[in-house]
Amino acid sequence: MSIHSYTRCWLHMIWATHNRAQSLHTADARAEISAWLHEYAREKNIYMKVSFVNPDHVHALIDLPSNLSMEETAKLLKGASSHWINQERIVPEPFHWQRGYGAFSVSPTRLDAVCKYVLNQERRHKKRAFDEEMRQFVEMYGLVWREEEEDR
Repeated sequence: MSIHSYTRCWLHMIWATHNRAQSLHTADARAEISAWLHEYAREKNIYMKVSFVNPDHVHALIDLPSNLSMEETAKLLKGASSHWINQERIVPEPFHWQRGYGAFSVSPTRLDAVCKYVLNQERRHKKRAFDEEMRQFVEMYGLVWREEEEDR
């Protein structure tokens, strides 16, 4: 890469547990997964500004590096974390993420607001379920929400 290449592409990434099950039961497990995601992202030269692991989904605010696509980044984060969660037996049952993800662009002027949004997940989900939240993101970004069949 040329030393004269400059990139900054903030993404709010969201992905869910398989069938959106409440698999990530304990606050300790969720904190451990979040810490692991930050360390793994750092190893892969992905700057993860903030993340929050909910019982059934994850929010992460990242600066997408120029050498990775959104798809590659999602595969790295989801695949490696799923493997690690199972290897370390972070949850008692076999674990994996649902197929797919959301990746939504974030203006630099909105970074603070998105950080607050991510960090206030517990409070938000007392009022609104994940499916409703994801549908709102999809529609807010001008995309068409499609109901999903159970992941098999």
